[in-house]
Amino acid sequence: MIMRFIFAFALTCGSLAGAAEKTAAIPAAIPTVDFQRVVFVKRQAYNGDHYYSEFINSAWIPGGNISILDLATRKVTDILPAIFSKGVVGRFDLSYDAKRIVFAWKQDVKLGYRIFEIAINGTGLRQLTFPEPDEERLVRTYAGRYHHGTDDMAPCYLPDGGIAFISTRCQYSILCDGSDNLTTTLIYRMDINGKNMRKLSNNSISEDSPVVMDDGRLLYTRWEYVDKGAVSVKALWAMRPDGSGSSEVYKNDVALPPTFIYGRPIPGFSDRYVVLGAPHYPQGAVGTVIRLDMTKNIRTREPMTYITPYVDVRDEGGFSFADAQGNWRHDGEGRGPLFKDPYPLSNELFMVAHKPQGEKWSQADAWGLYWLDEQGGTQLLYREAGISCWLPYPLKPRKSPRALPMMRDEKLVKTHQAKCVMTDVYQGLENIPSGTVKWLRIIEQVPRPWAARRLWSGDEYDQQHACISMNTHLGLKVQHGVVPVEDDGSANFLVPAEANIILQALDANFMAVQTERTFVNYMPGETRSCMGCHETPNDIRYKKVVGGASKALKRPPSLPGPQPGETRGQRPLYYPVDVQPVWDRHCLTCHAGAKKDGGLDLSGTLTSQFSVSYESLVRERSNERGFLGLVIGENHPKTGNVEYLPAKSLGSHTSVLVAMLAGGTVTLKDPVQAARVVKLGPSHKNIKLTREELIRVCNWVDTNCQYYGMWWGRRNLQYKDLPDFRPIPTFEQATSYIFPLKLGGK
Repeated sequence: MIMRFIFAFALTCGSLAGAAEKTAAIPAAIPTVDFQRVVFVKRQAYNGDHYYSEFINSAWIPGGNISILDLATRKVTDILPAIFSKGVVGRFDLSYDAKRIVFAWKQDVKLGYRIFEIAINGTGLRQLTFPEPDEERLVRTYAGRYHHGTDDMAPCYLPDGGIAFISTRCQYSILCDGSDNLTTTLIYRMDINGKNMRKLSNNSISEDSPVVMDDGRLLYTRWEYVDKGAVSVKALWAMRPDGSGSSEVYKNDVALPPTFIYGRPIPGFSDRYVVLGAPHYPQGAVGTVIRLDMTKNIRTREPMTYITPYVDVRDEGGFSFADAQGNWRHDGEGRGPLFKDPYPLSNELFMVAHKPQGEKWSQADAWGLYWLDEQGGTQLLYREAGISCWLPYPLKPRKSPRALPMMRDEKLVKTHQAKCVMTDVYQGLENIPSGTVKWLRIIEQVPRPWAARRLWSGDEYDQQHACISMNTHLGLKVQHGVVPVEDDGSANFLVPAEANIILQALDANFMAVQTERTFVNYMPGETRSCMGCHETPNDIRYKKVVGGASKALKRPPSLPGPQPGETRGQRPLYYPVDVQPVWDRHCLTCHAGAKKDGGLDLSGTLTSQFSVSYESLVRERSNERGFLGLVIGENHPKTGNVEYLPAKSLGSHTSVLVAMLAGGTVTLKDPVQAARVVKLGPSHKNIKLTREELIRVCNWVDTNCQYYGMWWGRRNLQYKDLPDFRPIPTFEQATSYIFPLKLGGK
């Protein structure tokens, strides 16, 4: 039986000071500890203001090394040459044969992190990544915003001999950042010599801390928000080392803690992980240690077991700590016991970086290495005066997982497409009769590139540097079109590769029955299959699809095409072109000028950032009973809005506006909303929208009420006389990552 360290809370959380402290003896009864040396990082604590901004806005405090602790002799040996102490060492990984280390290092405050490799004995140092060829231009262009050009960080060895890492080479900005000071990191891979670098996803926000699982896939943290609270979904995801097969592991529907990071598989288990639960801001990536059991319902908190139950993140802006009596107190300075870098040795024993009770979370030298048991007991492993210690890693060989082959259709690679096969859309659509769903709508969330940075003021709104919507979502959506669903619920279709694809299940009226409030990033040539709508990994693992081949597989895959009234499936979503003409034709007699029945003005008069009609409608947005129905505000609230929503509980099927205009073909479940439709019916009985017009209105509501159709062009009314003021977007402009306008604006 494994001995467990059970210590009194007051003793384990006391502050430590003075000279380097002695390494704790390893209890002989712990068979999990089958190594004699520990590799770790020495550096000062980061103090960035977000979990992901350690490399962006932490104070520049150089010093440290990658070091080896001998558990028998207590001797500590630095691996890197002394010159590296003039910079800052980031995260590292140990090769499977335990002979090499790959790590990130930042030489100077004005330079980005780069990736290096060195032998465990300190020989063979080589640099693997270098600045972009136009790095100097990037620095000049974004001076005053981004403190340097690009960064490469958090490397890990892959079973096929390559290296995965995170990088800002994508040159995307964080969506909820009105000042445009923060930047995105995505997962990349390269050969062992640094060649053939390529991006493995196209996320609009950040990814972090990749590690390899026993099945050969990459486990990583993915931050996203697609019609969800902007800070709640930093979940664990997995993908194959070529970027294909990306899928959620846990937390897409769990709000707190807001951030899951540094996830690692637990040895001996295929479905258990350890992860750090942390705030989003204003603290760094430190917090509480949580064990996950993925045999439990991943749409709930059931998989979570707090290994350090006296630390939690119960809301944003600090930590909560429990005293010996179980009383909780909030602490914005993080002076209670905190953790980072959990490394599982078994289901019951871990190594961690730990700050005992006393100092602030950002105190530069407050962190040491500790043993941690499953009851939250800690015992000092190593601490050094004047500097903190991080990322403990057993220095021993480990078995390499098998290298997963890259499976792709070369014909689709050439067309930069992927194939998606859905077995039965009704799997997961509760209370939706078979035959209801006729179409799938294909939407893309487009990242905001650095090139969209404004050199002028006035276009910011609600933390959007270039505003897209008012009080709804923060990311740009475009539309690729619709594909048919067969009468057995199956679908077979092509999607663009390396794009953040969102699917909506539509009824015969092209109204969304269900919306995928996340995205899938398909690799070129990839074929993905799903059982149905809103399945989970649990569904895939424990259910079997019965019956013969679906109808959709008996024909070639569909290409996304136009809806009624459209000439092309690919189009931007732009309110002044899509929706305002409907109001202009049918509504201005009663809802404009001096006559504004019900206080609703639907005129297209431009406002500072949007238009009168848009603001009038969106101000009615409510997460309960707004005129538009359930429309999600990603910043309102920022923490939350992540719970699973059943079919027909979002968008047009909850909308008084849509039901009123649909001539009795839409019935609202909510009795209060249904009563509003009845009340408004007589005064609107003569309004007869064409089918195409109603589709446009429903399309707008179902895509969460976006206003602007691209990142480019000036927004604020003060620029109305300039040539790049609110241009009508094309699909090609909306999906461009470089400035696409030839209008003289910059």
